[in-house]
Amino acid sequence: MQLRWRADAIGTKPSGESAGQKLDRSTERAGEKMNQAAADVKQKAERAGDKIDDAAITTKVKTALIAEPGLKALQINVDTANGVVTLTGAVDSSQNLDRATQVAQSVDGVKSVDNRLNVKAKA
Repeated sequence: MQLRWRADAIGTKPSGESAGQKLDRSTERAGEKMNQAAADVKQKAERAGDKIDDAAITTKVKTALIAEPGLKALQINVDTANGVVTLTGAVDSSQNLDRATQVAQSVDGVKSVDNRLNVKAKA
Protein backbone atom coordinates (compact mmCIF):
# COMPACT_ATOMS: atom_id res chain seq x y z
CA MET A 1 0.00 0.00 0.00
CA GLN A 2 1.37 3.39 -0.98
CA LEU A 3 0.22 6.59 0.70
CA ARG A 4 0.35 9.90 -1.08
CA TRP A 5 -0.30 13.18 0.57
CA ARG A 6 -2.05 15.70 -1.54
CA ALA A 7 -1.94 19.32 -0.35
CA ASP A 8 -4.72 20.29 -2.70
CA ALA A 9 -6.96 17.68 -1.10
CA ILE A 10 -7.08 19.68 2.13
CA GLY A 11 -7.63 23.04 0.51
CA THR A 12 -4.11 24.35 0.07
CA LYS A 13 -2.40 24.86 -3.20
CA PRO A 14 1.13 23.74 -3.76
CA SER A 15 3.45 26.73 -4.01
CA GLY A 16 5.78 25.23 -6.53
CA GLU A 17 8.59 25.71 -4.03
CA SER A 18 10.36 22.58 -2.87
CA ALA A 19 10.88 21.75 0.78
CA GLY A 20 14.60 22.33 0.27
CA GLN A 21 13.99 25.82 -1.12
CA LYS A 22 11.73 26.66 1.82
CA LEU A 23 14.37 25.42 4.23
CA ASP A 24 17.06 27.47 2.47
CA ARG A 25 14.91 30.59 2.64
CA SER A 26 14.12 30.03 6.32
CA THR A 27 17.76 29.41 7.11
CA GLU A 28 18.74 32.60 5.30
CA ARG A 29 16.18 34.63 7.25
CA ALA A 30 17.34 33.10 10.52
CA GLY A 31 20.94 33.97 9.66
CA GLU A 32 19.99 37.57 8.92
CA LYS A 33 18.18 37.85 12.24
CA MET A 34 21.16 36.37 14.08
CA ASN A 35 23.53 38.83 12.39
CA GLN A 36 21.28 41.75 13.37
CA ALA A 37 21.05 40.48 16.95
CA ALA A 38 24.84 40.16 17.12
CA ALA A 39 25.26 43.72 15.82
CA ASP A 40 22.76 45.01 18.40
CA VAL A 41 24.59 43.24 21.24
CA LYS A 42 27.95 44.60 20.05
CA GLN A 43 26.59 48.15 19.90
CA LYS A 44 25.12 47.91 23.41
CA ALA A 45 28.35 46.45 24.75
CA GLU A 46 30.31 49.33 23.22
CA ARG A 47 27.96 51.86 24.86
CA ALA A 48 28.40 50.11 28.21
CA GLY A 49 32.16 50.15 27.69
CA ASP A 50 32.03 53.88 26.99
CA LYS A 51 30.22 54.49 30.27
CA ILE A 52 32.80 52.42 32.16
CA ASP A 53 35.62 54.30 30.42
CA ASP A 54 34.05 57.65 31.35
CA ALA A 55 33.73 56.59 34.98
CA ALA A 56 37.37 55.49 35.02
CA ILE A 57 38.49 58.79 33.46
CA THR A 58 36.49 60.76 36.04
CA THR A 59 38.13 58.80 38.85
CA LYS A 60 41.62 59.29 37.40
CA VAL A 61 41.09 63.05 36.95
CA LYS A 62 39.77 63.45 40.52
CA THR A 63 42.73 61.48 41.85
CA ALA A 64 45.17 63.61 39.86
CA LEU A 65 43.53 66.83 41.09
CA ILE A 66 43.72 65.64 44.71
CA ALA A 67 47.42 64.83 44.27
CA GLU A 68 48.14 68.31 42.88
CA PRO A 69 49.56 70.65 45.54
CA GLY A 70 47.73 73.96 45.84
CA LEU A 71 44.46 72.80 44.27
CA LYS A 72 41.50 72.43 46.55
CA ALA A 73 40.25 69.40 44.66
CA LEU A 74 37.23 68.90 46.89
CA GLN A 75 35.83 72.16 45.50
CA ILE A 76 36.19 70.91 41.91
CA ASN A 77 33.51 68.70 40.39
CA VAL A 78 34.48 66.40 37.53
CA ASP A 79 32.10 64.89 34.98
CA THR A 80 33.04 62.92 31.88
CA ALA A 81 30.98 62.14 28.78
CA ASN A 82 32.53 60.40 25.77
CA GLY A 83 36.02 61.27 26.98
CA VAL A 84 35.23 64.99 27.38
CA VAL A 85 35.92 66.13 30.95
CA THR A 86 33.91 69.00 32.39
CA LEU A 87 35.29 70.81 35.45
CA THR A 88 32.91 72.87 37.57
CA GLY A 89 33.24 74.54 40.93
CA ALA A 90 35.60 77.19 42.24
CA VAL A 91 39.31 77.76 42.59
CA ASP A 92 41.13 80.59 44.34
CA SER A 93 43.26 81.88 41.43
CA SER A 94 43.50 81.96 37.65
CA GLN A 95 46.74 79.97 37.95
CA ASN A 96 44.85 77.16 39.70
CA LEU A 97 42.13 77.36 37.06
CA ASP A 98 44.73 76.81 34.35
CA ARG A 99 46.51 74.14 36.40
CA ALA A 100 43.26 72.16 36.84
CA THR A 101 42.85 72.10 33.06
CA GLN A 102 46.44 70.94 32.57
CA VAL A 103 46.07 68.19 35.14
CA ALA A 104 42.82 66.94 33.60
CA GLN A 105 44.31 67.00 30.07
CA SER A 106 47.26 64.92 31.23
CA VAL A 107 45.04 61.97 32.16
CA ASP A 108 45.03 59.08 29.70
CA GLY A 109 41.76 58.81 27.77
CA VAL A 110 40.77 62.48 28.08
CA LYS A 111 39.84 63.85 24.64
CA SER A 112 39.29 67.44 25.78
CA VAL A 113 38.54 69.52 28.86
CA ASP A 114 35.63 71.93 29.25
CA ASN A 115 36.76 74.13 32.11
CA ARG A 116 33.81 75.88 33.73
CA LEU A 117 35.61 76.68 36.96
CA ASN A 118 35.15 80.07 38.55
CA VAL A 119 37.81 82.05 40.34
CA LYS A 120 36.36 83.01 43.68
CA ALA A 121 37.24 86.39 45.12
CA LYS A 122 39.44 86.35 48.19
CA ALA A 123 37.73 87.70 51.24
